[in-house]
Amino acid sequence: MKKLVLFSVLVLTGCFDDVSEIKSHIAKVKATTKAYIEPMPEVPVFSSFNYSSEELRSPFVAPKPEVIQEKMQQMSGCLSPDPRRRKQPLEKFALGDLVMRGTLGDENIIWALLEASDATLHRVSVGNYVGLYNGRIIEVGIKTVKVIELTPDGAGCWVERETVINLAVSDTER
Repeated sequence: MKKLVLFSVLVLTGCFDDVSEIKSHIAKVKATTKAYIEPMPEVPVFSSFNYSSEELRSPFVAPKPEVIQEKMQQMSGCLSPDPRRRKQPLEKFALGDLVMRGTLGDENIIWALLEASDATLHRVSVGNYVGLYNGRIIEVGIKTVKVIELTPDGAGCWVERETVINLAVSDTER
């Protein structure tokens, strides 16, 4: 019982502390606080748009297989690259990003050394593919590499174009 009385006396004495500091702080905050709140910005009026191309195919839906097949049949008589052919490492670089650095070879075969824009050196020969447009190497010479590219003609077909990659000349050789 004595403990209960002692505990209640201690608790009640905590309630009678001086609160003048708290009151002065509250008064100071109220005096320095703005009572005005900025109004919310005006929301612009939303203008709606009626979609009038409902009869056309949605751009968010894949085309039907029949439509793709018809397009393939239209282009079947044209020259086109083989889509099933495995890409070679130099086909991710444009021909302008490839520089011929030299040749290697023996009596049977000659290889060209092509440097890509990522500073890697590649050994290529006739039949290898280079460039972004399915370029196939048709001839490797001492100072040149001839490439035939297949470029799109804009009508769904492809056109062959011959390009030459020349041996790079250093500043000391000029």
